[in-house]
Amino acid sequence: MAAVRGRVEPAPRRVRGFLGNQLVFDTTSARYVWEVPYYPQYYIPVSDVRSDFLRDEDHAQKVQFGPSRTFSLVGDGQTYESAARVFDDGDGPVAGLVRFEWDRLSWFEEDEPIWGHPRNPYVRVDALRSHRHVTVALDGVLLADTHSPVLVFETGLPTRYYIDRTDIAFEHLEPSDTQSMCPYKGVTSGYWSVRIGDAVHPDLAWSTTTHCLPSRRSRTWSRSTTRSWTSASTARR
Repeated sequence: MAAVRGRVEPAPRRVRGFLGNQLVFDTTSARYVWEVPYYPQYYIPVSDVRSDFLRDEDHAQKVQFGPSRTFSLVGDGQTYESAARVFDDGDGPVAGLVRFEWDRLSWFEEDEPIWGHPRNPYVRVDALRSHRHVTVALDGVLLADTHSPVLVFETGLPTRYYIDRTDIAFEHLEPSDTQSMCPYKGVTSGYWSVRIGDAVHPDLAWSTTTHCLPSRRSRTWSRSTTRSWTSASTARR
């Protein structure tokens, strides 16, 4: 579900950020801020941020959410320039908040790590075991055949079918160095390209071993690029 850009609302979860092993902030008063329509960012009250990690760069800017100043993030033996933006002037919707560059910190909601960006509070993700018969083929070559997939339903996105590795024809797969992350399923543990004859189709399958627990140790496929995909209830589509 998309939200209006610029929407701001309270986040009820405890949110913490670590630089290495050092706690930078711990708050139950974060704000969801939609900088883009499809997912929010966390903005943190400046009063909940340890000031010794911030170094003022003396660089004032006016951005879409109001006047701000950039700060370096300093700690754990590292300095990350312009890694924090403090909105400490005016009375706009994010006044008194800090926006951190996501990749510089390790983030936690309550005691669970989160990856990439906060989970959208208006998106639901369900991973359900199924006995549907699902097959995956490319150019007439069978890549997977299973009666025990895990179906991942995410608001606004196509259904993903996770398949146990014992039901996959790995002789047609080649490991890839690609990696991606998802705030719901975590960091991918592997990507695979598919080789059919002399043709290599990059990154058609991937796996994840974190978060969405029923999907662990399973593989899913890019439905948009496989030529044949059937299940007991979707073959007619």
